[in-house]
Amino acid sequence: MKVLITGSSGLIGRWVGDRLKKEGYQVIGIDRVPPHLPIAMDEHIVCDILDRQALISNMRRVSPDALIHLAARTDLNETANLGGYAANIDGVHNVIEAVRQAPAIRRAIYTSSQLVCRAGHIPASDTEYCSDTLYGQSKVLTEKIVREENGGGVEWCLTRPTTVWGPHMNVHYQNMLRFIRKGLYFHCGREKLYKSYAYAGNIAYQYMRLLTAEAAKIQGKTFYLADYKPLSLRDYADGLAREMCAPRIPTVPLAIARLLAVTGDIFNVCGFRRFPFNSFRLNNILTEYVFDLSSTKAACGPLPFTHEQGIKETAQWFLSLKGR
Repeated sequence: MKVLITGSSGLIGRWVGDRLKKEGYQVIGIDRVPPHLPIAMDEHIVCDILDRQALISNMRRVSPDALIHLAARTDLNETANLGGYAANIDGVHNVIEAVRQAPAIRRAIYTSSQLVCRAGHIPASDTEYCSDTLYGQSKVLTEKIVREENGGGVEWCLTRPTTVWGPHMNVHYQNMLRFIRKGLYFHCGREKLYKSYAYAGNIAYQYMRLLTAEAAKIQGKTFYLADYKPLSLRDYADGLAREMCAPRIPTVPLAIARLLAVTGDIFNVCGFRRFPFNSFRLNNILTEYVFDLSSTKAACGPLPFTHEQGIKETAQWFLSLKGR
């Protein structure tokens, strides 16, 4: 099977590409930038999904059997209007038109986000939305476009990855490991704080299984992608500290953590926007979210990596980086 991956230079894209190549798939990547590290793909095309004609032309030339659409703007930095997230709106229209014009494609997987609802909210249905960010709102439009256009007229499903961690994660998520390594990270209160996190190796496996699942199991459905067993933030951080031989992580009483967060807010307002701890960050830490992944498990089956394996591989990768 020949699979085209948009957003192939990103974290999920490179993991999905590696997994598919190991399983014998022919893999073509499309991204608006070249990969900054070598990736296991048969071809990599530099193309912005906002360039409609170039995207259609490339997809017709490649003629894939399946599409995994990952390309998107994923940061939360836009505060003015949805136009900043054109890739998640106009780009999706372009991808769907390219799917329509591709001669051989039979299945498409379109990627959304858990942030179509605010953190901590578990929706009652696939079409219940309550995003509190422009990024999340743009992903709501991603989903609505895919449903309205019937995925381009092929077999299709939507995915909502949760927080993805593992080797090759970006600098924002590396900062946590860097603070742990230097003994600067602390637990906020004594709660375990369980979250439906996704180890990169497991989410890549889930995407692969969605490519080959029976059509009746995936058609028109929406799947949260994460490890089936929730991960405790405390256990995750402590595990990374052990694997990196870092200092033991201290626990700060929640009242003091809140005071530190307010102090961080003040620093941010005064222009120190890179100050690493504030009320927004604390709220993210304290917010638990555990999704019902039964439909994902039914379609994808057991996952290949345990939390312990993922933590070990992530720590080893981080320790191998220069300037860590």
